[in-house]
Amino acid sequence: MKTIDSIPTSKIQRASKLVKTGAKVGVNYLRYYGDKLTKTELEAKEKLNKNNAEDIYDGLKQLKGSALKVAQMLSMEKSILPQAYVEKFSLAQFSVPPLSPPLVVKTFKKYFGKPPEEIYDTFNSTSVNAASIGQVHIAEKDGKKLAVKIQYPGVAESIQSDLAMVKPIAIKMFNIKGKDSDKYFKEVENKLVEETNYILELEQSQVISAACSHIPHLKFPDYYPELSSDRIITMDYMTGDHLSEFAAKNTNQEIANQVGQSLWDFYMFQMHKLKKVHADPHPGNFLISEEGDLIALDFGCMKTIPEDFYVPYFDLAEKESIDNPVIFREKMFELEILRPDDSPEELEFFSNMFHEMLSIFTKPLHSEVFDFSDPTFFGSIAALGEKYSKNTDLRKMNGNRGSQHFIYINRTFFGLYNLMFDLKAKNVKINNFHNL
Repeated sequence: MKTIDSIPTSKIQRASKLVKTGAKVGVNYLRYYGDKLTKTELEAKEKLNKNNAEDIYDGLKQLKGSALKVAQMLSMEKSILPQAYVEKFSLAQFSVPPLSPPLVVKTFKKYFGKPPEEIYDTFNSTSVNAASIGQVHIAEKDGKKLAVKIQYPGVAESIQSDLAMVKPIAIKMFNIKGKDSDKYFKEVENKLVEETNYILELEQSQVISAACSHIPHLKFPDYYPELSSDRIITMDYMTGDHLSEFAAKNTNQEIANQVGQSLWDFYMFQMHKLKKVHADPHPGNFLISEEGDLIALDFGCMKTIPEDFYVPYFDLAEKESIDNPVIFREKMFELEILRPDDSPEELEFFSNMFHEMLSIFTKPLHSEVFDFSDPTFFGSIAALGEKYSKNTDLRKMNGNRGSQHFIYINRTFFGLYNLMFDLKAKNVKINNFHNL
């Protein structure tokens, strides 16, 4: 794979890169208007989406950092974006051009004060995995094979300016209006700041792995604080296939069920017992070992669930609440989905919309055992997303809906559901975490 010899780190350099990307998108729209003369609207739109997705991703992957992380987050929202964007942006999960070996050594000296060969017995300066915020290298020390994650230069320092550049796109895409939209962007900014703090990530990794080590068929690497810093983490090198690679080739339903149960138990235990959850559930953060164990990696993005959000959120997910109009409306206000300044039309529209969404989305939570391989369940979620993405009434209304805590908790459930569907896990015990 082609490597990167430098990353734009200043605001001006990063802004000019996005301006160039914007210019390419402008050209794509001109081509789209021309294509509409000779092609059907659907063909022209598909070509536009494909070209835009490619140009936007190519621009973001050179920048790395927060802008690329937002693309990664969007790729998980499969029901919101056109397929071309989902496919391209999902590459941000674990397929990004890495830093060149000379830049790796230079970065290591900057963050650790000395080159890697003075710290480890051996160190491979060619990365084995590159993502949005950092990349991973293999090293050895005292006979142990290690994985060393190095953060890209300038990522932590450019979070605010990157988000400021991405904000107008997000506002348009999600129809967010008004000054109170700032709470959503602040939530994302705070999480990204945490994700670039590798000392915090190392502490979170140790706490979560200790708290969840009793869950059957779930494994974690050991972490090494003495070989880590605020921009570098050293951990055990774990072998296995990324979850999506495993799912694509697996033919053993029993193993799929075992992995699925471990994954579900891991998330429900965090949600309900720890009230703090690994909020980055994409395939690149999970490996499946040869023995069929689930290996959880990367605890940079952890979301604490406040009690005053946890209680109404899971109350609203109860079938009795969804079926009771009085309780349903009360919880909708409590979670800021309905607002005191809503018009009668908005109250009715969003009540109906969220009732329809929750009736489908909470189905697994209403069962003792659930079949996550069922395509009708996921098809109904996708159809609902498609329905509301085309709804012209929705575009006219204020898109500021829900507490800022929804961003990462909903993202966690969306991501978890997608992983469970990829695994085609069946007979998953939903409330098994009570027994752990």
